[in-house]
Amino acid sequence: MRALVGKTIVIMGGTTGLGLSAARALSEEGARLVLVGRTPEKIEAAIEELTDEVACGFEGDATEPETAADAIECALHEFGGFDGLYHVAGGSGRGMGDGPLHELTDDGWEYTLDLNLTSVFYSNRAAVRKLLELDRPGAILNMGSVLGQSPSPRYFSTHAYATSKAAIIGLSRTTAAHYAEENIRCNVVAPALVETPMSERAQSNPDIMRFIKTKQPLDGGRIGHPTDLDAATVFLLSDQSRFVTGQVLYVDGGWSLSEGQF
Repeated sequence: MRALVGKTIVIMGGTTGLGLSAARALSEEGARLVLVGRTPEKIEAAIEELTDEVACGFEGDATEPETAADAIECALHEFGGFDGLYHVAGGSGRGMGDGPLHELTDDGWEYTLDLNLTSVFYSNRAAVRKLLELDRPGAILNMGSVLGQSPSPRYFSTHAYATSKAAIIGLSRTTAAHYAEENIRCNVVAPALVETPMSERAQSNPDIMRFIKTKQPLDGGRIGHPTDLDAATVFLLSDQSRFVTGQVLYVDGGWSLSEGQF
């Protein structure tokens, strides 16, 4: 039997990259989905691919406090339930002033934390509130990063981004601890460098890609693919992981175990 039959999942950032890859995998396992994104064209393309029997789109910005709550209401209206939240939405603040601490600007700090941490606070709070109101178990999965635990100073010195991803671990673990008695689980999946639009700077830099061959040594030493996270996502959002909470699963090609060679 498919792992997510009868489950309805909201994906914050579900129309591109890691979120869309997860949507494909979750739908194949029987889930019904609400895909939250900011671009109507990308929402439309995702729904056309998955079909409106399986998924519906919701246009909104994850950094707005009501977006996740409204998307959850959409799930209840369209599919009659709400069982889990996957927060993928986020991104780089490099262009806004993120960088090493001595160069990090106030605007870069505020923008990056808003994009990557405050948005997670909003979505997780909305999910917990609704699950408590419905008096039902549920699963929350947050997108972390290996940089939240395993820094790489030569090529990846965006300190606000790393801080936001480390803080996601703290938020997720305290959430997991507090709501375990309600059977509301909260976990983190943490990738290393993955082939997404956000990583185009790194992908286009030959020095970084040579570094990645030794920093992510699994499978020949390569950049990650969005599909590398799909099995973990299905597991952590389904009842297969019903006895798992407060955990961080690193899907990093060996990054966190490797020195890497310049």
